[in-house]
Amino acid sequence: MAEQLKTFFSPALVRRLSGDIARVHPAFDSRAFIRDATRGLDDLELLDRGKHIARALAKHLPKEYPAAVDVLLRSLGPEHATDELVGVGMGPFFYLPHTLIVAELGLDHFALSMKAQYELTKRFSAEGSIRPFIAKYPDQTLGTLREWTMDANPHVRRLVSEGTRLRLPWAMRVPWLDANPHRVLELLELLKDDPTTLVRRSVANNLNDLGKVHPALVAKTAEAWLKGAGENRRALIEHALRSAVKRGDANALKLLGYGKKPAVVIENVRFAPKRVAIGGRVVMDFVVRSTSRTTQDLLVDVAVHFVKARGHSAKKVFKVKRVSLPARGTVALSFSVSLKVHTTRKPNPGKHTVDVLVNGVLFPAGSFEVQRIRD
Repeated sequence: MAEQLKTFFSPALVRRLSGDIARVHPAFDSRAFIRDATRGLDDLELLDRGKHIARALAKHLPKEYPAAVDVLLRSLGPEHATDELVGVGMGPFFYLPHTLIVAELGLDHFALSMKAQYELTKRFSAEGSIRPFIAKYPDQTLGTLREWTMDANPHVRRLVSEGTRLRLPWAMRVPWLDANPHRVLELLELLKDDPTTLVRRSVANNLNDLGKVHPALVAKTAEAWLKGAGENRRALIEHALRSAVKRGDANALKLLGYGKKPAVVIENVRFAPKRVAIGGRVVMDFVVRSTSRTTQDLLVDVAVHFVKARGHSAKKVFKVKRVSLPARGTVALSFSVSLKVHTTRKPNPGKHTVDVLVNGVLFPAGSFEVQRIRD
């Protein structure tokens, strides 16, 4: 993802953007813009490329913000073709510089900037650019977002829940949201039964974020939403509680039907290979055996304690399986751990301990060794 995003913001994209602007604004100095936007571009990473292009674009648009935004809006291409974002690739990121201009230059023009973000989110996403407006004009912005919960376009409705996430990736933190979770929940309440998966998934992600800051409030909300819930809302709540479940939160586990302490033992644990080089993969096999006289509903996860660069370890929990285990029964399970270098996780050499979590209860399961090179 990181490399794709980096190379997406290329000189070719700059030339395409220049053409779009010049088409609606003949006075635009395309040659100067392309020169400024491409100078030093190859030396930048990720979002810095988008910011660099945005700064160059703002320099060559009309000086007055209303006139500049008018040019941007008249240059926009078609809206999202579907109600989903899955599979659309990097194309919508073309409009990242547009949203950055609104966020950085439009704070003194609330109504005009809201109009711009309304149009941009139907082509990309204004989830990041709307956050400075929440920070500066919380009541006014949330009033607009409330109106947008009833918009016909699902990408506009998604902006309501995605833009108000407490821990939105790649976006500025908004302390006001942390301090006013009930205001966020008022919006989510209006979207919890949205007809599109796109919006419901965003609501779940928002609740998941809320649970990291206000776990008791999210548990209370999930309990209320489960009353009379249909299949879609139940799925939303399960997705929303995923981090709480990984933390072993008793309230979350109880709400999902996995609140009882398991009567099990973990046995026949095997790691293959026991010693693995960075870039490889470890397969963990184990058996969960019931010691109960009745059937148990079990949620089985695996926690890997990854060694960090400074020598300490950090736990990451992976879902494995939901099991209805008969009395005195057994189930054989398998789990694969990747030691490849990922954007969000870089493996380090050392002993990696592993636990099996059953209904949130920890069962030590052994360890494997990560090496820099293969033996």
